[in-house]
Amino acid sequence: MADTFDLTVIGSGPGGYVAAIRAAQLGMKVAVVEKWPTFGGTCLNIGCIPSKALLHASELFEEAGHSFRTLGIDVSPQLNLKQMMVHKDETVTANVMGIEFLFKKNKITAFRGIGSIGAPGRVLVTPEKGQGQIIETRNIVIASGSVSVNLPGIEIDEEKVVTSTGALTLKEVPKRLLVIGAGIIGLELGSVWSRLGAKVTVVEFLDRIIPGADSEVARQMQRMLQKQGLEFKLSTKVKSIDKQEDGTLTARLEPAAGGDMELAEFDVALVAVGRKPFTEGLGLEIVGVALDERGRIRTDAHFKTSVEGIHAIGDVITGPMLAHKAEDEGIAVAEIIAGQAGHVNYGVIPSVMYTSPEVAWVGKSEDELKAEGVDYKVGKFPFTANGRAKAMLATLGFVKVLADVATDRVLGAQIVSKNAGEMIHEIAVLMEFSGSAEDLARTTHAHPTLSEAVREAALMCGDGAIHI
Repeated sequence: MADTFDLTVIGSGPGGYVAAIRAAQLGMKVAVVEKWPTFGGTCLNIGCIPSKALLHASELFEEAGHSFRTLGIDVSPQLNLKQMMVHKDETVTANVMGIEFLFKKNKITAFRGIGSIGAPGRVLVTPEKGQGQIIETRNIVIASGSVSVNLPGIEIDEEKVVTSTGALTLKEVPKRLLVIGAGIIGLELGSVWSRLGAKVTVVEFLDRIIPGADSEVARQMQRMLQKQGLEFKLSTKVKSIDKQEDGTLTARLEPAAGGDMELAEFDVALVAVGRKPFTEGLGLEIVGVALDERGRIRTDAHFKTSVEGIHAIGDVITGPMLAHKAEDEGIAVAEIIAGQAGHVNYGVIPSVMYTSPEVAWVGKSEDELKAEGVDYKVGKFPFTANGRAKAMLATLGFVKVLADVATDRVLGAQIVSKNAGEMIHEIAVLMEFSGSAEDLARTTHAHPTLSEAVREAALMCGDGAIHI
């Protein structure tokens, strides 16, 4: 007899595993279908978690070689890339085992194999070996995530021409690394290998880095990354990459607007031009689940697809491809299925780029406010005037708070700093409660902390900061 569940989730990434756990907390009998050997999806296995392990380790390596002497610590660091990769792999293992523990704790049944929808209320699980089985279920949530976008004419082998997956497992530091795409993934991984000794060239089709971020932040970060050794070729496209007999890669570069071709040689090329929804093999066309023009699953405000009983969340639907966005949707869809009022506030979803310094933002950018014709004011404070930042040799960057002129309500904020990804959340909480710059300015911040710069930026929206 077929198994019967209240909810079956296809995919165990941040959206899928969170949806499953929340549904189990609400009393549902839950199944999860995962095609990979381990849980956690791209984020935990080959994305967010392993990249942060390498970012942290490479930052410490850089600091040991350049900053420690100023602090009175004399060392001569030696790179042990093999051990750095061991740390990365152990970090991944600990996280994915944590998901397995949470599934057992919440009595969630896991099925290994490719999940496809044979009909509403029916999921077919096809394992790599052995016989498939059918899950009978009242509700289905598709949380199958996304995959890297490839460029036409460029063959990925994950050894010399790699996606983010291959860039996390290189066996040696390349002398010359080409990064195609100046978005978050390209800049994070490019900065890792730059700190470890690679000469990194970033090629971007657009005329700026970090598309979607505040343009002032992008300009400032480009200058900082250039000082760290990264070279940028903006408004440029990679036409092709040829592999030579000696292993060298020859890249053909052209101006985005057209013009003379340039040849450049590299040892490794990282293709980081974005990600696309992964819906292959789900059987969507069989049951009639509608897609949009970009291949994303169409959903309504309650994550319902065009087929009753089938929902979708995370990277396969519209919105930013962020793990925490998927997590919030996972909680919301479980609550909606349980008859509660699940909700995600898409206007207050922070984004973080984990370079050094980090870049974090939430809400509107100046570019967006200008385009919308909003009358806004800017409060900006540099970390060069922050006492804790001076003590930590972390004076690069600034905090920028954007508030409505008429109401003083905070509309958005950007932080460029060490630990920016941690500091952005007090502004996110403020915005969830429609708080004002004055509310932020009147909130006591411990001294000395980097977070005092947030308060000072808020003060700049009024009569002015104290420490500048």
